[in-house]
Amino acid sequence: MTEAFKTIQEFLQRAWPSAEQWLIFAPIAFLISLAGSRLAAWLKTKKEWRTPYTRKVFHFIIFSAASILQLWFGLPAVVVFGAVTSLFVLWAVYRGEQSPFYLALARPSDAPQQKLFILVPLLTTAAGGVLANLFFGIFASVGYLVGGWGDAVGEPVGTRWGKHRYKVPSLAGVPASRSLEGSAAVFGVAWLVAVPALLALGFPASEALWIGLACGAGGMLVEAISSHGLDNLTMQLAAAGIAWWLLG
Repeated sequence: MTEAFKTIQEFLQRAWPSAEQWLIFAPIAFLISLAGSRLAAWLKTKKEWRTPYTRKVFHFIIFSAASILQLWFGLPAVVVFGAVTSLFVLWAVYRGEQSPFYLALARPSDAPQQKLFILVPLLTTAAGGVLANLFFGIFASVGYLVGGWGDAVGEPVGTRWGKHRYKVPSLAGVPASRSLEGSAAVFGVAWLVAVPALLALGFPASEALWIGLACGAGGMLVEAISSHGLDNLTMQLAAAGIAWWLLG
């Protein structure tokens, strides 16, 4: 227990931003979150994109930005970014249908629990990032990209081309399903983004290619069996954990 407490304490000291880092990264986080939320809202209300697409546009932007911030500036920058982004999402949930951004996030298929299925992924995304950094260190950025890009592509592909569907566990009694086509997209894209993440961490291409393949496969498998709303957690941990296990 003492050793575990010490590990957590050291992690918090490493992760928590200084006052200077809050001042530096909060405006950057605000601008990224503002741009992402406005783009998703514009695509929903002006271009009439379906919610599975607009929701994942924001998802893609946020996870990509988190990966870049972690690789370039370290974990404290991501903590600031996550805090600011969470405020944007919480404000949209509070305003409900009065907010165009909320409309871009709230899937009709999640009714009557649309707010729940915005808040649960928000919490699981944060939990996934914290746990991936706590247990797998630098490989958390691999988890960000696999979770961010793989999941961002899987749902729209499944919505547009998914013919072979299968049911997945859900929360609050809301039925949910995924498709083999969407799962295949998760695997392909997750592999493609895991490779540059590993290269950015300094690993040679020969290792990055096959370990990226393993990360993509792991991300696909856990996404396929994860409860609706929890895959932001499981995909991050699976990809980061596989990279850590094979390279750590």
